[in-house]
Amino acid sequence: MLFNSLTFVVFFAIVVALHNAALPWRVKKINLLIASLIFYGAWSPPFVLLLLFSTIVDWFAARWMAGAKTEASRRMFLMLSLAGNLGMLSYFKYGGFLLENFTAAVSAMGIAYKAPEWNIILPVGISFYTFQTLAYTLDVYLRRAAPTKSFLDFALFVTFFPQLVAGPIVRPSQLVPQFAEPKVATRDQFYWGLVLMTVGLFEKVVLADSFLAPAADAAFGAGKALHPLDAWTGVLAFSGQIFFDFSGYSTTAVGAALCLGFALPNNFLYPYAAIGFSDFWRRWHISLSTWLRDYLYIPLGGNQKGRTRTYANLMITMLLGGLWHGASWTFVVWGGLHGLYLAAERALREAIPTQEWFKSLWFKAAMALLTYFLVNITWVFFRAQNFADASTMLASMFALAPKPEKVLYYNEIVPALIVVAGMVFAHWRMRATTIEAVAAATPKWLIAALLAFMLFMLVATQGSDSAFIYFQF
Repeated sequence: MLFNSLTFVVFFAIVVALHNAALPWRVKKINLLIASLIFYGAWSPPFVLLLLFSTIVDWFAARWMAGAKTEASRRMFLMLSLAGNLGMLSYFKYGGFLLENFTAAVSAMGIAYKAPEWNIILPVGISFYTFQTLAYTLDVYLRRAAPTKSFLDFALFVTFFPQLVAGPIVRPSQLVPQFAEPKVATRDQFYWGLVLMTVGLFEKVVLADSFLAPAADAAFGAGKALHPLDAWTGVLAFSGQIFFDFSGYSTTAVGAALCLGFALPNNFLYPYAAIGFSDFWRRWHISLSTWLRDYLYIPLGGNQKGRTRTYANLMITMLLGGLWHGASWTFVVWGGLHGLYLAAERALREAIPTQEWFKSLWFKAAMALLTYFLVNITWVFFRAQNFADASTMLASMFALAPKPEKVLYYNEIVPALIVVAGMVFAHWRMRATTIEAVAAATPKWLIAALLAFMLFMLVATQGSDSAFIYFQF
C-alpha cells in the first residue's frame, strides 16, 4: 500500500478513527497491529509470514538470552537471531547475486556450469525490518536494554506501519516505551502531523516524480553517450529525486505516526548543505548511518585502534552499507567511494592544522559545493544499472564520451535544474535550523497558503502510483 494512493487515505482515516475511539488501550494496540499487517500484506500476503517469523524469532531469542546462565548460551541465542534474520535477508536479497557471481567465478576457472533460474521476489522493506529487529537482539545481548515484557508491544514495534517498509530504522528505546501508556494525538500534534504528511507527499509526488524523475530516467535510460548538459542534468535531477523521494517517505511516516500520538526520529537534516562527508552522513539517512556506526563501525574498533585500522573500519562499514542498498557491485562501489571520501577527509583533518579562515562563510560554502559535487559522482553508480552505463555517464559528464547525443529537451532540463537549485539553496538556508522552528516563526496565513499550494499541486499532478525508491532495498 503506497502513501501516495487513495487506498492509503481511506486506510489511514479508518486507523485514526479507531485509534481515537473510546476503546481500551490494549484493544487500540491490537487494532494498530492488525492495521500494520494489512498495510504490509497489501503488497503480498505471503510475505506477512516472513515478517511474523522475524518478529517471533527475535522475541524468543532476546528472552532466552536474558535468562541464559552462561555466556556460551547467550551467544548461541544471539546466533539464532543473526541466522534467522541475516539468513532470510541473504536468501531473498542476495541469493541471486551470490549465484551469479559463483557462476562467473567457476566459468573463469574453465568449469562449465549453468546456474538454475533465480525467480525469488524480494519482500518489500526486508532490509529495514531485519535491521530493526537485529538492533533489539543486539541491544539485549550487549546488555544495553532488557527484553520487552509484552509481545504485543514488541510485535507493534516491528510492524508499525508508518515506518515499516522504508524507515526510519527505529531503535527499541525510541518506540517500545511509547506503547506502554495510551497515546492519542493532541490537537497540535494532529495538525502538525497532517502538515508533515502534506509536505512529504508534495516532495514525492510533485518534486521527485513530476519535476525530476523524467530528466533522470531519460538520461540514465538512454544507454548511450550524452551531451554534457544532458548528463549533468540527469545526475543532478537524480540527486534531487532520490532525496525528495526518500525524505518524502520519511516525512510522511513521521507525520502519520504523529497523527496517532507517536514520535518517530527525523531521518534527514538537509544533507546537501553538508560540509564534508562525516557531516553528510550525519544528515543523510540518519537512522541507517547511526545503525552502521553503533552496530558495525564501533564494534570493529572504530577509531580506537590506530590510523590504519580506522581507515579499514570506515571502508568495511561503507562497503557493507553499499551492499545493504542492493545486491549489485555498483552499490558496493557507491559505498566504497563514500568510504574513500570519509578516509580522505579524516586524513586531511589530521594533516592540515585548523585555520581561522576555515570558519569563513566563503570557505564553508565552497566545501559544501565540493561535497555535493563528489556526492553526485557517487550517485552515478547508485543509479546506473551496470558499470558500462556508469562509465558512459561519467565520460559524458566530463565531455570525454565520443559522439554525444542530446536526449533531453528544455522542458525537462529547465524545471529539473530550477528544482535542484532551489533544493540546494533551501538546504543551505536550513542547515542550522529545523522545519518546526521555521514554521513557528512564520505567519499562519503564509503556512496555510503554502499548504494550499502543495495540495493544489498534488491534485493537479493527479497523484502518483509510483513506488518509493527505497522500497526496493
